[in-house]
Amino acid sequence: QQILACFDIVPDIVLKREGSSLLEFTVGCRQQLEIVMENQPWSAVIVQGDTESAFQGALAAFYNRVPVAHVEAGLRTYNLERPFPEEGIRQMISRVTRFHFPPTTRSREALQTEGIADKSIFMTGNTVVDAQKWTCAHRGIQRRIEGRGHLLVTAHRRENWGNDLAEICHAIAQIAGQQPDLQVLFPVHLNPVVKGPVNSILKGIPNVTLTAPLNYTEMQQALADAWLVLTDSGGLQEEAPTFGVPVLVLRDETERPEAVDSGCALLIGPTREAIVSSVTRLSTDVAAYQKMSQAGNPFGDGTASKKIVHALEKLLAPELVALAAEVSAEVPA
Repeated sequence: QQILACFDIVPDIVLKREGSSLLEFTVGCRQQLEIVMENQPWSAVIVQGDTESAFQGALAAFYNRVPVAHVEAGLRTYNLERPFPEEGIRQMISRVTRFHFPPTTRSREALQTEGIADKSIFMTGNTVVDAQKWTCAHRGIQRRIEGRGHLLVTAHRRENWGNDLAEICHAIAQIAGQQPDLQVLFPVHLNPVVKGPVNSILKGIPNVTLTAPLNYTEMQQALADAWLVLTDSGGLQEEAPTFGVPVLVLRDETERPEAVDSGCALLIGPTREAIVSSVTRLSTDVAAYQKMSQAGNPFGDGTASKKIVHALEKLLAPELVALAAEVSAEVPA
């Protein structure tokens, strides 16, 4: 619950994680959500993203005939294997959603192409940018180091497990050896499938720091202090541009092509050669680095949450919105 604490949010209902496999988690989550749905009548269920818990929340609402509102809707690769299982999950969520909140023009167009009515689609930007701006303002996140900054690395996706993860780690080791003045920060996922090869290949290299996973505030500070981000994460593709930090995406496909199109990210894949050459180029080509750094964030301006709330007020309680407007009109300026 550390991320909720960052925003001073105290949950009324806490679901327990049950089991370690995807099936066990799904069953446990679904059973708990059904109890929640039965406790009282709900006007809507809001789900965010493409996690299994989001899918189960949407499904529980659908089975109980409660409208589903999907935040971060319309992200697509149309390859069910990449990313897995997120691509399949978000497509299934869209099928049972009534109110869709895509962050960008491209995600909105994906929903339209799939036959979803325009009246159900509301482009808002991504709430991740709202969260960043709030955190910077309320938790004192700002660049704290002088000079170049570190190379921030994360790698955890299922499709990169095995040989691809080893390639990524060997590339980092090579870069660290070639650039001994470059500090590498690698928060390592706790999954043994990730932790094992990362420690085996990178542990003991003087300018590579391996840490436990960072909490939300720590990660935002790490981004603020970064020179470059090397990641297979979807969220970091959205977050790094807020701080003007270029992103090299360790995947063959991304559901966030806006980052690539705008110039703040490059899709390079997980091969050692591509990683080393891309990092080396940005180390030596100042103009190329500055172009990426100054591209801006294509995922929103920090007002997505307000747009979502406004839309839901109009959709779920139009009579209350109309009444509030009447009262406001009667109050003298």
